[in-house]
Amino acid sequence: MTEYFVDQEKYFFFILLHLNVALCTGITVLIATGTMLIAYLVHICGLFKISSYRIKHAMRESMLQNYSPKNDILILEEIRYAVHLHRQAMKLSKVLVSKFEKMLFCLIAVGVISLSLNLFQMFRVASMADNIGEIFFPSLLAFISILYMFCANYLGQHLTDHNNLVAITVYNVQWYIAPLYVQKLILFLLLENAKDFTLDVSGLFVASLEGFATLVKTSVSYFTVIYSTQ
Repeated sequence: MTEYFVDQEKYFFFILLHLNVALCTGITVLIATGTMLIAYLVHICGLFKISSYRIKHAMRESMLQNYSPKNDILILEEIRYAVHLHRQAMKLSKVLVSKFEKMLFCLIAVGVISLSLNLFQMFRVASMADNIGEIFFPSLLAFISILYMFCANYLGQHLTDHNNLVAITVYNVQWYIAPLYVQKLILFLLLENAKDFTLDVSGLFVASLEGFATLVKTSVSYFTVIYSTQ
């Protein structure tokens, strides 16, 4: 509840206007920030996909079978550009997470606490037969918390999958019929993609579908602890 140090009946419409403006401003900021982060992640996924396409295009069969110095230069240029894009995508994603690390950590904590408390409120209201209509609001908040955690972790999983696409493309191209120095470049790419690339927050949480399941499980665990103390 907001405390206004004025006559609330006299200034009812001004108070209502203030509440609506504050609510709309907050929702706009949340949507704008979320949309910006989604746009950045989609852009990074696009860089991974372009890198995968460059490797596949460079190592196509027609280029490898028709040996010539010109084709070798084209293959090397395509692979060099693909490696550059891949490194830029990984660097951009790490910079993005580092800039929003504290905010993301706070959002994770708020999401877990919100889901736990709303689950507790749902069960508490459900146990009171006379107030069953009040279960709608905590149910809505719990659904929003789960949806928010799922979308955030799905984007992290989506980014990891696009990075894995580069490794899959490198494995599937006909690298074995390429010149030896091209094979060495492919080996470098294979070694670079041998390590899993993930979005992690402070080294404590990894954004993935598995991470989403962990958050939900943690929220339910906190809810059972709170509920058992009543």
